[in-house]
Amino acid sequence: MPVVQKQEHCSLLRSLLSATDNVDVPTPREIAHADASARILEAGRRQLAEHGADGLSLRAVAREVGMVSSAVYRYVASRDDLLTALIIDSYDRLGEAVEHAAAARTSPGRRFVRACHAIRDWGRAHPHEFALLFGSPVPGYQAPQSTVAPAARVPVALAALAAEAHRAGSLTGTQDKPLSRALAAQARTTRAAVGHADDLTDTELLRLLTAWSTVTGFVGFELTGQFVGSFDPADAAASYTFTAAARTVGFSDL
Repeated sequence: MPVVQKQEHCSLLRSLLSATDNVDVPTPREIAHADASARILEAGRRQLAEHGADGLSLRAVAREVGMVSSAVYRYVASRDDLLTALIIDSYDRLGEAVEHAAAARTSPGRRFVRACHAIRDWGRAHPHEFALLFGSPVPGYQAPQSTVAPAARVPVALAALAAEAHRAGSLTGTQDKPLSRALAAQARTTRAAVGHADDLTDTELLRLLTAWSTVTGFVGFELTGQFVGSFDPADAAASYTFTAAARTVGFSDL
């Protein structure tokens, strides 16, 4: 190897080694902890599917992952902590699905409808997690602040589409009656919370709320068998409902 080429090779090797040194490589202990945490979460999902949120048991989870009951508390402090982890994980997975659908290369209105279908698809694939997020509250459980940001991912993604259409002038709608002072204040607070205080009107935000409630309600109806004997299978009804929801928001680019 020529001297210059050899020097360049050594320089490149030193750079690669230096870059590797700057990366935080997890320790074997950290890897083992992450693996055990993932197995506990997966066992929690199975317990949720078999027994519901009310029947979630850390003892049963410990048995499933091959731990003694006392060992599982190194990873989750209580049943409520496991429930919180399942809720956050479910919100994040649903949020990822919706954000992916909302990133398609088409108009905001069509992306909104795609996002609605993504909610339904995720719910059908994960009915127990959907029920955990949007079903009856778990008795005695109070969700901590750490669940708020994951819970906001879907409505924030939908609000971003509405705001994009608003800026483009493709968000239309009939003139509604003036909002009450209390409702207008709630709408302003929520607009700021989803990051679109200047891109959505109070009325547009409330139309979005109506559409979001319609979509989750439709999926909840389907998952609990409310359409059996009527709109079953519900594919066509879902397409109709989600398009109607988009029109409720005011999308004119469908």
